[in-house]
Amino acid sequence: MKPRIAIPVPHSSDKDYDDRALPQYKKAVEQAGGEVEVIPLDKSQEEVAQLLKRCDGVLLPGSSADLDPQKYSARRDPHTNPADPARDAVDELLLQDVHNMRKPLLGICYGLQALNVWRTGTLVQHIQSSVKHDAGRRVKKAHTVSVAPDSRLAKILSDAPNTELYPSPDFTAMQFKVNSSHHQAVKKTGSGLRVSARCPDDSIVEAVEGTEPDHWLIGVQWHPERTADEDPCSRALFTALVEAAREWHESPRAQGEPEGLPPSKFARPAKGKVK
Repeated sequence: MKPRIAIPVPHSSDKDYDDRALPQYKKAVEQAGGEVEVIPLDKSQEEVAQLLKRCDGVLLPGSSADLDPQKYSARRDPHTNPADPARDAVDELLLQDVHNMRKPLLGICYGLQALNVWRTGTLVQHIQSSVKHDAGRRVKKAHTVSVAPDSRLAKILSDAPNTELYPSPDFTAMQFKVNSSHHQAVKKTGSGLRVSARCPDDSIVEAVEGTEPDHWLIGVQWHPERTADEDPCSRALFTALVEAAREWHESPRAQGEPEGLPPSKFARPAKGKVK
């Protein structure tokens, strides 16, 4: 049986973004050996919960929205895009399921930011840097990322065949080139997360991961789904997610009850209808 990965629809009203982005995420997961369960944004909590029972892992995709700064007690910057409450509500349900059941999760761009804020972290609402972080989807290699050598991310990339990793100038980390389509980033790291990659030219956070060794949590700020066909580093992330989901499906936890960790430890769960 192939591991099943839940992916929420990226945006509740930006159909052009959904039509362009969702097939890329689905293809990357399927090429890595997984199946995709698309989670609509107009279902009740109960309906979403039933869909999640069939899933072994979660992928939180990018979005053209920005998270509401009120979620991390900040004033709205004029550059911040409108929020998408329907996407936020579904993400909170998925994040709670991941937390309770210890399912693996890969967050991409907005998905990383949602994970970080749900874990009580904060965001830089608009990056001020000479590095082009909002280079756009047509730029395949926008800037360098430096990966912490003791991280889960470093092991995933190092173990993958033919990755284009090279040592940093001081030989303390491994680096590679990524695409980049974001104007926000992690400011304060959320509870239970650690920074696993930065842009070496301006120290912008480019990846986070969970600190618990038995729970596979990774968020990246770039878009590996866009380059999974030709880039080994991108493919390695989806392969690792699917393999972690396979291991979860075969574990005793997959057959048991949620661990019941209090929802209030991080964010408040959504109530009522998701839409």
